[in-house]
Amino acid sequence: MPDFECRLKKYRQLKQMTQEELADIVGVRRETIMRLEKAQYNPSLRLAVEISRAVDAPIEEIFIFQ
Repeated sequence: MPDFECRLKKYRQLKQMTQEELADIVGVRRETIMRLEKAQYNPSLRLAVEISRAVDAPIEEIFIFQ
């Protein structure tokens, strides 16, 4: 699994969403959002797209793969 930086927290907060609210929108548990924000979880393409749409930001600005 490649290393990556995750800027999800920044974009989620710009939309004034809690982790729980975002999790409900994209159909995952709050713990998944927490792990993503800490870059401890590599999202599937489908989840990355859903998150991108929910926070209205391009995938490549949220998830930075190195």
